[in-house]
Amino acid sequence: MGKRVIRTDQGAPPLGAYSQGWQAGGFVFVSGTGPIGPDGKVTGEDIEAQTNLTIDNIEAVLAAAGATLADVVKVSVHLGDTGTFPRYNEVYQRRFQGPYPAKTTVGSDLRQVPGMLIEIECIAYVGG
Repeated sequence: MGKRVIRTDQGAPPLGAYSQGWQAGGFVFVSGTGPIGPDGKVTGEDIEAQTNLTIDNIEAVLAAAGATLADVVKVSVHLGDTGTFPRYNEVYQRRFQGPYPAKTTVGSDLRQVPGMLIEIECIAYVGG
């Protein structure tokens, strides 16, 4: 099947030297994305709003590859404040359906993008 870059105008535009995603074989790799609007600016004042927008951005990249959240098998989440875990996780549980993907959540310094509280990357499987 090879590999191909995934691009969409529906998700967050890259803010650096990276692609929104790649499809390689039966896998789709979505780069770490945050609550970035189409204008390239952070949107959302709280962790709930930022988590929803971040997952919307992931969905857009997945859709460009013919995948959905249901195809996601691994998620890595970076929180600027681990104290927001319960609130972010409540949104996450509503957006992803069981059986849930494998997931790791860690605290990270997200100050490189002022105002960003969360960043999520994922891997989806769309192979046969």
